[in-house]
Amino acid sequence: MIDDSDDTREVYAVVLRLEGFTVEGASDGQEGLQKAMELLPDIIITDLSMPIMDGWETIRRLRADDRTRRIPIIACSGVEAPSDTDDFWADALLIKPCPMDTLLLEVRQLLRRGAAA
Repeated sequence: MIDDSDDTREVYAVVLRLEGFTVEGASDGQEGLQKAMELLPDIIITDLSMPIMDGWETIRRLRADDRTRRIPIIACSGVEAPSDTDDFWADALLIKPCPMDTLLLEVRQLLRRGAAA
């Protein structure tokens, strides 16, 4: 979970852990990118508006690297979907405040889709 809000990271992490997921957190895109490269997670959830490196750049870099390009990415942010979806490389966009059941449903769907591929 990449988000500059400690509270958001903690709430999402608690819910995901209760559902049996292992969760790592990062407070900005640069830290999130480093952890993704090291851990190669099954899925990445990222905010879009963050300091140091925003979620847009984080997603672009993840998609540009062979090690991480196929990892499903959920952007969960207060910003609306981009008008040019060709420049938006996340697999899903959830608008904050994002209901936990919606987040869990999206995580499960993307993981199932990845397992079937």
